Parts: sequence; structure tokens; C-alpha cells
Amino acid sequence: MMERFFNGLSEIDLKWFLLVLALILIGNIILKRAAVYIENRSSVLQERFTATVRSVLNWLSFYGALLLFLLYFWGEDWLTYTLYSQGGVDVSVFLILVAFMIVSLAHRLVKIFTQYVLKQVYEYYDINTGLGYTFNRIIYYTVMILALVVSLTTVGLDLSAIAAVLGVLGIGIGFGMRNIAGNFISGVIILFERPIEVGEVIQVNGKNGRVEKIRLRSTIIRTAKEGTLIVPNQYFIEQIIRNRSSVAVSAEVTISVRYGMNTKEVEGLLMKAVEKVKEDAEGILDSPPPDIRFVDIKTQAMEFLVLIPVTNFQIKEKVESDLRHAIAEIFIEHEVELASAVASLEPSD
Repeated sequence: MMERFFNGLSEIDLKWFLLVLALILIGNIILKRAAVYIENRSSVLQERFTATVRSVLNWLSFYGALLLFLLYFWGEDWLTYTLYSQGGVDVSVFLILVAFMIVSLAHRLVKIFTQYVLKQVYEYYDINTGLGYTFNRIIYYTVMILALVVSLTTVGLDLSAIAAVLGVLGIGIGFGMRNIAGNFISGVIILFERPIEVGEVIQVNGKNGRVEKIRLRSTIIRTAKEGTLIVPNQYFIEQIIRNRSSVAVSAEVTISVRYGMNTKEVEGLLMKAVEKVKEDAEGILDSPPPDIRFVDIKTQAMEFLVLIPVTNFQIKEKVESDLRHAIAEIFIEHEVELASAVASLEPSD
């Protein structure tokens, strides 16, 4: 079979093909390094320039190699050899490559269109990030579904038969995939109703994070401590979600001191700790000012809450750690006793 495929392929053609393919790959590497060199030498170009050039070069190299393949082997029998016939269409290697090119080219073109064309349109008409992301997702899925339909039709697949088979299978596996279907429908609802949007800060199970991507089945949340959370979309429809984008972010530290300590003195020491942190840490806001509150009185403890406004949730964790260090140092220096330390020294009955 293989001899029948390659019976018309000469050694000279194969050498020329490999030579031109090698030149394409070498040119790709040279141009990428040139882009990096130009970016490093220029103070105007940003890092996005190199990423864009690299993406375009990879795209051109891939399709250049594919077109080169079709050009050099166009007259070969194996390229147009009928693998099977379906719906009156003689499916060959060439048709399979064309179907693959339709899907991959549609994917690349819609990415370029949404990233470089629609982005400028959104900025011009002052469309927010969340709504723009919704439009991009709708356009992407619409184009990819059309491209997939065209590619399947190209290789002779009967879509009506596939739809009938999927319908029968859907009844059988519907119960097992109801959660996936629920998440899919929830993803569509989120994209259209936009209860949450990309870039917003929300609270999920007591964890604060920023929405990075909304997909049809799940949503990606980036947190400061737990890393990336992949949350099923159905969660956002069924649960109460706190949107903290418009809420001021503050570093919060709760301190319990022994009952009977001078509360004004403790408050003054806490203020000294805050001032020390403000001198060293970054990301602390000047307005509103830090707040120290005497929040609770218990049997053997008095609780204070220290609030320091910060720029974002990433800074929040760092400032809270620095504040605890500063409070511990000042309390040790002035012999302020914590409630937990006193309780541990009390004899048991």
C-alpha cells in the first residue's frame, strides 16, 4: 500500500521539500530572535510586541509548511487516493487536510479578529471588559461551530445522521451528564446576564479572588493564597456570591490582650505598629486612614481590630504579615500580655 502511495515521488522532489521546509523553520527562529533584539533595543516597544510577532511567525510557518506540502506533492497519487466514499464524496488525504485547515484557520482568524480588531472597537465605544469578553466568546463559538460543520461536510460526513445518533445517545447519557449540562447552561447564563465579569473580585467559599476567565463549563478564579480555583458555573447560579470589586480592600488583624490591660495604651501601641508598617510596606493607601477598634470584651480577654486600607488582595496578605510582626515586637518590648498566653498559664481545676 505504501509503495502505491509513493510510487510517483522522486528523490529530488523529497530533497527540495526538506530543504525549503528547513529554510522556513530557520527563518522562523531568526525572525523571532530579531524581534527580541529589536524589543530590547527599543524603549517604545512593549513585551506584547514580541509575543505578537512570535504568534504570527508560528502561524505563518505552520501554514507555509502545510501549503508547501500540498504544492510539492500535488501530483502524487497517494495525496488524492480515495480512502473511503461517503455521501457521494471520495475522501482522500487532501480532503482531510483541507478539513483540518478550515478548523485551524478559523480558530486562528477569530482569535486575531477578537484580539486586534474588536479590542480597538471596544475601547473606542467604551465597552467594559466583561461585556467585551462575552461578545468574544459568542463570536468564537459561533465561528468554530460553523467551521466544524463545513469541515465535516467536506469529508462527506452526514450531519443529519450524526444528529440522530447524538439524539439517541443524549437520552441514554443525559442523566449521567446532567451536571455537565447544568454547568454548560449556567455558563451561557453567566455570559449573557453577566452576574460576574472578568476582572472582578469575588468571594467563593470564604476565599477572595479575581475572575480570570469564564468558560462554558467552569470559571477560573485567581486567589492570592490558594492559587487558581476552577469553579463549576452552576455554583454561581445556585449560591450567594459576594462581589467585592467595589469594596475597599483592607488588611485586617485581630488582637486579644489580657483583660485588665490599659486599653488606651494598647491602642497607642497598635498605632505605633501601624506607623512602622506604613514606613516599610508598599501598596498602603493614604485615604482612608488606618482604623483601630476596640471590638469586644470577653471573660479574660479584650479584642482589638486593626484595619489598614491597601490597593489589592495580593498586598493585603503581605501587609497583614508585616503588621503581626510589628505588633509582636512592640508588645514584647512593652510587656503587653496576650489573652491566649495568660489562659494557657492558668491551673486547671
